[in-house]
Parts: sequence; C-alpha cells; structure tokens
Amino acid sequence: MSNQLMGSKVVIRVDASIKIGIGHVMRCLTLAEALKSNGAEVSFICRAHKGHLIEQIEQKGFFVFRLLLNPSTELLNNGEVTDSNVATTDLTYAAWLGATQQEDAFECQVFLKEYAPRWLIVDHYAIDRIWQSALTKSNQKLMVIDDLANRKHLCDVLLDQTYGRAVQDYQSLVPKACHSLLGAEYALLAPSFSQWRAFSLQHRDAPSFKQLLITMGGVDQSNVTGQILDFLNTLSLPNTLQITVVLGATAPHLTQVQRQAKTMRYQTQVLVSVDNMAEIMANSDFAIGAAGATTWERCSLGLPSMVMMLANNQQQIMKVLSEQKIALVFDKDALPKALSDLVHLSKNQLKQLSLNASNVLDGLGCERVVKILLDLT
Repeated sequence: MSNQLMGSKVVIRVDASIKIGIGHVMRCLTLAEALKSNGAEVSFICRAHKGHLIEQIEQKGFFVFRLLLNPSTELLNNGEVTDSNVATTDLTYAAWLGATQQEDAFECQVFLKEYAPRWLIVDHYAIDRIWQSALTKSNQKLMVIDDLANRKHLCDVLLDQTYGRAVQDYQSLVPKACHSLLGAEYALLAPSFSQWRAFSLQHRDAPSFKQLLITMGGVDQSNVTGQILDFLNTLSLPNTLQITVVLGATAPHLTQVQRQAKTMRYQTQVLVSVDNMAEIMANSDFAIGAAGATTWERCSLGLPSMVMMLANNQQQIMKVLSEQKIALVFDKDALPKALSDLVHLSKNQLKQLSLNASNVLDGLGCERVVKILLDLT
C-alpha cells in the first residue's frame, strides 16, 4: 500500500482532556501514522482543553490547528448544557466540545478552507450531523469514528471498532451510501501489536501469574489505580509478583500513584506515556484495565484480563466481554471482591481467557481501514 495517498491531505478533528481522556487521540495518531506511511499529509484540529495532547501530537511530526478555549463556554465545560445545538442526541458528552457544534464547525472551517483536505476524519462524542452540516460544502470526504451508535452522522465512512457491533446499530444513523466498518477487526491498533502477537500467544502456553499490568486509562481521573494498589497490598499474592502501572503524563493523580508504588509489598513500577505498550502487554501475565480502546490491544495479544467500566459508553463492551468470557468484568462497587478472586485464578482459567481474547481480533484493523480509504480516494 506504499505511497498510494501521495499528495492527499487528511485532517483529523479530535480532542483529549481530563474529562475525555487520551484514547481518542491515541487511536487517531495510530491512523495518522498509517496514512502518513502511505504518502498522505496529515494535520490535526484540536481544542486546547485542560489535559490536551497537542504538544505530543506535534512531537510526532503532525501540524495541529489549535482551537482556543472560549471563556463564554465556561458553563459548557462545567457540564451545564442548555443550547439545543450542542448535541442532538446525548447531552452527556456535549460539554466535551468546549463550544456549540456550530461554533466549533465555524472555527474548523477557517483551516479547512485554506488546507483543502481530501479526507476529514472526526473522532468526537460531542459531534454529529449538526456540526457536519454546518461545514461549507467542499470536495472533502468525511469519515466518522464512533463507539456510541446514538446519533446521526452525515458521513461517507463510519468506523465503530466495538466487538459485536452490527449493521442495524447504525442503519438509521448514517446515509445509505455510507461505508460502515463495524467490529473489532477494524480496531485502530499500532503495528507493534500484530508484530508482538505471535510472541505473546506463545507466552500464554505456560500460564503464570508473575507479571501484573494495571492500565486504568491514560488519565484515570478518579484514581481507580490507587484504589486497586491499596487493595492488592492486602492480598496474599505470590511474593515474587511484579506490578507495572501505566499512566499518561496528564493523569491528575500520577504523583500520588508514584509515591504509593514505593510503599507496596510487591515490587511495583509506574511507567508514564509509554511508546512500547505492545511489548509491555506481551510480557505481562495478567492485566487489570479499563473497558476502553486498550481492551482491543489486550485481546490482540491474548492477554488475560479483568476489566472495569469507568464510563457509561463502555456498557456495550462490558456486556460482550462478560457474555463471551473474553475477560473477567466488574464494576467499581465490586472492586474488593473482584481483586480477591485473583488469589484463586487457575492456570486453566488464564489459558481460556487468553484463547477467548485472542480470537476477537488479529491486530491488523488499521491496515484494513487504510486500504478502504485508499479504495475510496
């Protein structure tokens, strides 16, 4: 697929913040890198929310058109949404935009008119057909990345990487001519995950419980990581157990977790904003994680895991993981009981969890998405 997008311009509209987290930006960066390797010129549009990742995107070599925070949207950022033009379906995420959809679209249009991209890619729960219809008509094609299936879009391509997502979920939400890419086979994972897959699966042939990975999202606003460490410290796990915690640089409780790691009875390290997550997961024996995008990373490597729901939009994932025994699932209220069960995990359980997870996807989803975009360009 090398250089087939040579000269094509792509713009990605995505945000990160303390509330939003970093997952949307991270999967868009993965897609951006893949598009760039095929000759595309990729730029981003991001609003400078607290906890944004604009500098990190720029460090990857991508230009970012920065949308500034507007003091007049303070009520929006506090979650007090009254404008009916903010979001058509679910006001839960409206505050994430930091403006009304029409205001945001107008700001973006300033850059889009000058840059004239072939593709516009949007990954934002606060954006729907209101934003999309507010853009001046041009030759650009629109791809929407979504997980919610709860609002209408005016797009040429719809990507929802949720395992088990069906065509009928979006049938009334996208135009008839829209190409719907649904399911974990399209999960936007970095190439390193498919590269480490064989090693990781072989590592599961002889299950053990020596390396425990904790990844509760890059931000972990409620410091669930700290609660997990507190309770793990009370359990009689193997003395040789080594715990690895991964957090993002913008995590508000990072310093607290780093201090806490030094007091653990089990050897515990805290890694920040890693760029070798596939390698870390491949060498781990078990993971405790959030039910976000990293779910598909763990599955691609067959990493047995215990998954906790941190946001309402993760309900669908939790349901599928539980029903198909892809991972052990629990909610925050059941944290002590869930972690206590770690003491009793058998090798057979670990092996079965690994097998079920590895059957979900192969880690080549980003390649599939890029190929489809190439075909439609």
